[in-house]
Amino acid sequence: MLPKLPEFKSGTVWLVGAGPGDAGLLTRLAERALLSAEVVVYDALVNEEILQGCQDSAELIYAGKRGGKPSARQSDISITLIELARRGKRVLRLKGGDPFVFGRGGEEALALAKAGIEFRIVPGVTAGIGGLAYAGIPVTHRDTNNLVTFVTGHGSSGEVPDGVNWSGLAQFSPVIVLYMALKHLPQIADKLIAGGRSLAEPVALVANASTAGQQVVVTSLGQCRDQIMSDLISPPVIIVIGEVVNFRPDLDWFKTEVASLTNFKAKLSMV
Repeated sequence: MLPKLPEFKSGTVWLVGAGPGDAGLLTRLAERALLSAEVVVYDALVNEEILQGCQDSAELIYAGKRGGKPSARQSDISITLIELARRGKRVLRLKGGDPFVFGRGGEEALALAKAGIEFRIVPGVTAGIGGLAYAGIPVTHRDTNNLVTFVTGHGSSGEVPDGVNWSGLAQFSPVIVLYMALKHLPQIADKLIAGGRSLAEPVALVANASTAGQQVVVTSLGQCRDQIMSDLISPPVIIVIGEVVNFRPDLDWFKTEVASLTNFKAKLSMV
């Protein structure tokens, strides 16, 4: 028999990862939170099917952040969570992927801690692992790599993060997984190539990972430098660079749209 789940108490906040999209990837604790929450503060990347698991009386508050679009300020989101908890509500903060992997969950948890609000962290399946698995790409394989690096491609300034040693990353990490990097992919590819990565190194871009709308573009690092990939695929996109991409033809269990770019003018095709 499975162990009894903890109580979702009034006046507390649960910061919950909703995973990359497929509702089946929710944890039992995430499901418990959905069924118990009186208020759900959710992100843009949360699958709408998951929100259908909330109780009918739950108040839903959108707090999504999408590049180039009007978005809630992080400080306002944290204040909202604190105020709702102080009103005695059971507050679910629902975030795509995992709240502690480029999800600002750490910032929100710190704000709650400083305000004296009790909270629980419920990890979720991050897109850099689960999303790539749905594309048939393992982030590690003993024949290719014993190291993988997760990097954000979008800094707080909105530009390519200047705190990343891209040259060093190019030299020591055989597999690189990029979050929120589609806009800046040409510049990132250029930095990695300048650091020694091959122009021919395989790259996969996975959009809407683990959902019925999943799309995959398979290309090379050189083409990412010279081709505007946002003309071919739209966010949310997770990107993986490395030889693990070559496992996809054999491991593509979740059949989706795919493009293999053979020239700079290639377009998405159905297979």
